Amino acid sequence: MDVLTGADGVRRSRPGGSPANVALGLARLGHPVRLATRIGRDGPGRALHAHLREGGVEVTPGSFTDDATSTATARLDAAGGAHYTFDITWDLPPGGLGGLGGPAPAHVHTGSIATALAPGADRVFAAARAARAAATLSYDPNIRPALLTGPDRERPRVERLVALSDVVKASEEDLGWLCPGRSPDETARRWLAGSGAGDGPALVVVTVGGAGARAFWPGGRCEVPAVEVADTVGAGDAFMAGLLSGLLDTGLLARA
Repeated sequence: MDVLTGADGVRRSRPGGSPANVALGLARLGHPVRLATRIGRDGPGRALHAHLREGGVEVTPGSFTDDATSTATARLDAAGGAHYTFDITWDLPPGGLGGLGGPAPAHVHTGSIATALAPGADRVFAAARAARAAATLSYDPNIRPALLTGPDRERPRVERLVALSDVVKASEEDLGWLCPGRSPDETARRWLAGSGAGDGPALVVVTVGGAGARAFWPGGRCEVPAVEVADTVGAGDAFMAGLLSGLLDTGLLARA
């Protein structure tokens, strides 16, 4: 659940969370979506579940817990930029992706705090690695420095997921924090070349705020202009949902 404090000092609660936002965006774009997450059986959790259900997202039964629903508090500055603090407990539901129910997923998306915060992060990685044989994988590091120990420690964790993924999206700010002293474009090209445990992504997209986005693939790149942003909170997740929807609609995320 997101708790937003605007420049006017007024606090407002609204459903959120990076993978949940991506799931909701994909569902609204017509894709069947199941979400493995962690939601408390409390008031905020019920509101979040209702929001996802109304948007067409199926939340897996193992996602519900007696713990309090986690919150991300975003303070918006006068320019609309968000600054975050967190109250979060995270673990992947029992059974990992095998607990989703229904047919095996054709595509798996993960990212943000779910891939960074113990104890769930290691289980997310194991589940993504297991799904890799039959599904394509996308990943958005969505770096949250307030929850992390520093780039030198986090870089190997991020890059092991990059190596498993078919599609990676990261912001220029993410890459600047993760790989100081290296340009975002250089990092994107390095990831394309492979970084260890897998064969590397086929597509890396770098978002650059008001300057739009750049996409890199073996042997090519392109740039797209920025669009008018209604709200910076969740904007990267909306971009990710649109990117994945386009790739799914054109068959570019099919596993051969």
